[in-house]
Amino acid sequence: MQEKSKDIKGITISKEKDFSEWYSELIQKAELADLRYNIKGFICYLPWSVISIKLMYKRYEEVLEKKGHLPLIMPSLIPESNFLLEAEHVKGFAPDVFWVTETGDGQKLPERLALRPTSETALYKMYSYWVRSYNDLPFKRYLSCQVWRAENTKATRPFLRAREFHWIEAHNVFATLADAEAQVKEDMETSYELCQEEFAIPIMFFQRPEWDKFPGAVHTYAADALMDSGKVIQLPSTHLLGQNFSKPFNVTFTDKDGKQKFGYLTCYGPAISRIYGAMAAILGDDKGLVLPFELAPYQVVIVPILFKDSTDKVLKQCSAIEKELSVKYRVFFDKREVSAGEKFHEWELKGVPLRIEIGPKDLEKEQAIVVNRQTGKKSAVKLSAISKHVDSVSKEYTKSLKQKKMAGFKGYTVDCDNIEEVREAVDNKKMARAGFCSIDLDGAECAAEIEKSLGASVRGKLVDEEKHKFKKCCVCGKPAGETVYIAKSY
Repeated sequence: MQEKSKDIKGITISKEKDFSEWYSELIQKAELADLRYNIKGFICYLPWSVISIKLMYKRYEEVLEKKGHLPLIMPSLIPESNFLLEAEHVKGFAPDVFWVTETGDGQKLPERLALRPTSETALYKMYSYWVRSYNDLPFKRYLSCQVWRAENTKATRPFLRAREFHWIEAHNVFATLADAEAQVKEDMETSYELCQEEFAIPIMFFQRPEWDKFPGAVHTYAADALMDSGKVIQLPSTHLLGQNFSKPFNVTFTDKDGKQKFGYLTCYGPAISRIYGAMAAILGDDKGLVLPFELAPYQVVIVPILFKDSTDKVLKQCSAIEKELSVKYRVFFDKREVSAGEKFHEWELKGVPLRIEIGPKDLEKEQAIVVNRQTGKKSAVKLSAISKHVDSVSKEYTKSLKQKKMAGFKGYTVDCDNIEEVREAVDNKKMARAGFCSIDLDGAECAAEIEKSLGASVRGKLVDEEKHKFKKCCVCGKPAGETVYIAKSY
């Protein structure tokens, strides 16, 4: 059977007109994932996405370790008895847990084992052994791992919402509440440093309402990424756990005065696979992927323009450039026997930042054509200046991408005084900012009305925002205790 050629048509659906179909086509045509694995919500990540995901893991791990975290590897199975120690936690996660109940030969296990949905109940059992004295504090650890959640009531979507996802968990123990609160602030700073500055994803940090916080937490703070579709998606979240887990799990330390005290705990969960999906969705365009320079699997692709009488000379020059650039960058010299046009479409689709084209006419002029994926600009660059040109572009590429995306969201938020104005905002792909009675449980009824009537959710109050200016709750009309942000979400 003759091998099928690649589809070089690129993306056929406008991102602006139909984001959902555009995203599905991007996943398939850019070869990011294969959805044909025969368990719902479990997908096969393909090399092009995996290389970037590994680079994202590396950066996150470097930053966490620089800030005092040390790595762990923990079991993927958690005894049910661990879960039952913290009532709010088990109540929140029990519906989504996958349980292991027997071995391969049919023997029933003496206790059900949870396939890890999150690691608090595994880690803190061990922390009760590992943390002994005030000299051990702060105790900061992280693990890079997979977690599994059934998500039975929600539709799955590659990278953005799956039943198996890849993330990092950082779990910390402190002597005082103030130290724990400082860690939560540091986690938010880490999210801005990586997700926004390096991955070029615009985010906003909210304190989640009481009805939407992590099960067992005192407070939850979560970053929402702003999507072109008008919806938001939650990215890294950090949780102030206080002593809600240290008491049932007996995470204690002996203080300087010789007294036994419970530690104050925090946890931080950047879901790398979801961050990648958000990055692809937000930065991509109607030609396909657009990636930060540092995260592209290939940063430079060299495409020879070949004619019979000049093939050897062109290939030789391309090889020389490949050798020169490979010292600093991830470079691919595309010598495949397919048309140059097909190569152009494929590398645009996959988001390679720079494409270098060299043909016989370029050799005559001692130049190459360098194409910038982000801007589409074509530059004639002298062969002797190729390295310098790539160096210059590489330093500004991601910064320019971030600035472009941040500028695009300046008008994203709309002030609203009542629920009808909120409805108009979210229907027009905006985020509503409005007065709200309370993000404590007293406001849950108004939040439920928003979800029922508008299909949107109260994301919470913006961290560090100045005092609100709204007088009344946009739903019930009672005096507004908070300014909240409301949006549709994935």
